[in-house]
Amino acid sequence: MPRHNPALHRVHKAPMTPTRLRLLIVGAILLLVALGWALVIVLKPAIQRTIVITTGADNGIYRGFADRYAPLLKREGITLDIRSSSGSTENYQRLNNPDSEYEVGFIQSGTTNPSETDHLQTIAAVSYEPIWVFYRGDTDINRLAQLRGKRIAIGVPGSGLLTVSRILLTHSGVNSDNTTLLEMDANKAYQGLEGGQLDAAFFIGRPDAPMQQTLLNSDLKLMNFAQADALVQKFPSLSKIVFPRASTSIVNDLPQTDVTLLAATALLVSKDTLHPALAYLLLEAANTVHGGEDYFTPHGAFPNLKTDEFPISDESMRYFKSGRPFLQRYLPFWLASFIERRLLILLPFMALLLGLLQALPRMVEARMKKRLVVWYREIKSLEDEIWENRQPNAAQVAQWRDEIEEIDAHASQIRIPQRYFQDVYALKQAIRVVRDRISHTAEKVRD
Repeated sequence: MPRHNPALHRVHKAPMTPTRLRLLIVGAILLLVALGWALVIVLKPAIQRTIVITTGADNGIYRGFADRYAPLLKREGITLDIRSSSGSTENYQRLNNPDSEYEVGFIQSGTTNPSETDHLQTIAAVSYEPIWVFYRGDTDINRLAQLRGKRIAIGVPGSGLLTVSRILLTHSGVNSDNTTLLEMDANKAYQGLEGGQLDAAFFIGRPDAPMQQTLLNSDLKLMNFAQADALVQKFPSLSKIVFPRASTSIVNDLPQTDVTLLAATALLVSKDTLHPALAYLLLEAANTVHGGEDYFTPHGAFPNLKTDEFPISDESMRYFKSGRPFLQRYLPFWLASFIERRLLILLPFMALLLGLLQALPRMVEARMKKRLVVWYREIKSLEDEIWENRQPNAAQVAQWRDEIEEIDAHASQIRIPQRYFQDVYALKQAIRVVRDRISHTAEKVRD
């Protein structure tokens, strides 16, 4: 059994300090937390399956849009949760609340004062919303100023119509000081006109909507906006449109002349946290629903990005430039979104893994070299002592012999892959050189 030699292991590794140990523990914990977080993200469903949309009145234009979107989204496995509201203003308030469940909604142009802190974005402008003013009486009315002093229904609280009608009337010198302005919904306004309780009323909606069809086929008169160009100049969020002669009925020639109207623009708006894949699906649905010919626009006029009410989403700009992303064109939505999401998450980890794989051989080689370097340091330390001790005694030489033999014994027991055998034999060669040096020194001591 070899005796213990206290002179061996001249080069000592610094002991593990408490501070270093704590740092290693903290680092290991952080690494485990990061890996756990990554695992949760990877295992999380690729994307949500429900979109909550805020629309408007149950029989209104916005609800009609949403009802047409729903089956298109359903084909892609997405449920459109449609929630009614009083209109554009309430929709804006719902979306503007970061804690609300509402993600998408319709907002009428010119009815809000958006700011950068809203964190809302326009998916697309989807349709004109004609503004109709129906009135009763023998006198023809083509200027809003002619309504001064009358009883006028202007919409319900929370609706975009209420906001727009007030602005238009104000520009024409009509206000609550000189006119009776009544807040009521479309049904009550129509009944008020028919019953004589109202002189005029503002309505909003497509010509084919049930209420508009009722109004257009009634004995009520439709106001022609003779000052449309000036009003649009004052209120740029509105557009001038024309309802052509006989659009209601060719047989009955209704209306009997072209009627100039004003129109707001319906905007499909979302929170800026909406998943990009869902934004593309909404754009596809909007293109299907609104891309055809309309009463007031040619084929392909809507949807578009001709609005500056809210920032345009990045997905919308890419969609109108080059269409849906490549994967979504050729793969089912769930699979495309799964791949896109996983790639975004896994790419950094794949890069890290690639780096580790590239570094692993070097780390293994460094580990193998380290096993040998320890003994090279022992040999160098022993050799330095031999050179520095010019007149060693026999006991000192004997100690050196024991050390070199113990180093040789340890070197022979090193387990190392075959590819590093040449390094082992290089170590043995160094041991032989020092052993020869010790033998040469021993001869001098005997002499």
